[in-house]
Amino acid sequence: MNRTPVMSRRTLLRGMGALMALPLLDVMRPRTARAATPAPRRFVAFYTPCGIHMPKWTPGGEGAEWSLTPTLASLAPVKGDVLVLSGLDNLPGRPDGDGHHAAATAAFLSCVKARKTEGTNIRTGISMDQVLANAVGKATRYPSLELGIDQGKGIGNCDSGYACPYANNIAWAGPSTPVPKETKPRAAFERLFADFDPGVTQEELAKRKAYGLSIIDAVRDDAKALQGKLGTTDRRKLDEYFTGVRELELRVNAMDGAGPACGAVTAPADTEDVREKTKAMLDLIVLAFQCDLTRTCTFMLGNARSQRVYSFLGLSGEHHAYSHHQRAQANYDALVKIDKWEVEQFSYLLQRMKGVQEEGGTLLDHSAVYFSSEIADGNMHEHKNLPILLAGRAGGAIAPGRHIRYQGQPLANLYIALLNMLGVPTTTFGDDGTGPLPGLGA
Repeated sequence: MNRTPVMSRRTLLRGMGALMALPLLDVMRPRTARAATPAPRRFVAFYTPCGIHMPKWTPGGEGAEWSLTPTLASLAPVKGDVLVLSGLDNLPGRPDGDGHHAAATAAFLSCVKARKTEGTNIRTGISMDQVLANAVGKATRYPSLELGIDQGKGIGNCDSGYACPYANNIAWAGPSTPVPKETKPRAAFERLFADFDPGVTQEELAKRKAYGLSIIDAVRDDAKALQGKLGTTDRRKLDEYFTGVRELELRVNAMDGAGPACGAVTAPADTEDVREKTKAMLDLIVLAFQCDLTRTCTFMLGNARSQRVYSFLGLSGEHHAYSHHQRAQANYDALVKIDKWEVEQFSYLLQRMKGVQEEGGTLLDHSAVYFSSEIADGNMHEHKNLPILLAGRAGGAIAPGRHIRYQGQPLANLYIALLNMLGVPTTTFGDDGTGPLPGLGA
């Protein structure tokens, strides 16, 4: 019985100062196990700040008999891949006094009450993504990937006496150790797909720089040699992967104003266009999974208490100010516009994942993709009945396409269920997790 794969999963393409990882190919799997070995299971946590206007979010029906609400309308192409979960609470996210956004963001994936402090003696709990990364991260080049849109202050008071790390991070490697997120698409792209090759000559580096070569150009000779050794399916996967990397590379270059073919005379600057940055970051998640560079990812669409102004939606006020709606219809209308745009980004991620074919299904079929905010209603700072979407099938463990209503179940129980599905057996998590949330499977 041949259990040795023809090619290592850690094979890299090399050329002119670049090392480029490859997607998971059939030739990287033992021949006798290709049909029996399931694709890896992945997890994404998608955080959006300042809550959601719940009256336009929550479907009226239950089970499979639910309809898309105005806020969820963009999920139509993937409605059968999504669970809407109502009635889950994250009570450890409640602060001491004020500071709801930072305290709840610290507890977003940890479900542990954060110590109120503006200093460096911060303390919450390990986040569930890091529990997962500790368990499965050794199988991939990066145990986890943390991405976001907004940088934030490293220290100081960011929300009514809560230190900035609470507001700016959802991934925690330990009670006092936030995992910083990468907010620059180019830096994330280079980290994932164009590592520096220590064996490269100075002449090769100079040539690549002088000609503004693409990463794919740099590794072209290696790629051509590899393609000749692959079967039809693997060649298709490689072509799709190169197309995705190249498209993303062009967009990242365009953001920086220094594309491969242009001769910029000033230092490039990262764009502040949240639309372009978000799309690039979500594409990076898909490619990182497709390449099996990691199986765990977090993404923050904004920091807690976000003051972003969505001018491209025709709005002039800040998100956080709108979330304190004071029951004003104009504020409700603004929140609905923002919420719809946020769900559109989530839908884009799901559709991209659904478009990637793997052994036995799609990338989305083999993943669990979680969407929520630190609170529900922003005016009341509610930590109950949070807005939650769970997409994908986690390799068959989740039966999506339904709206499930719970009655005050701890959010931590959802994380226990997800950890179990993703290969981490546990019965407790956070301050109030007591067992796996029922009803997610078939």
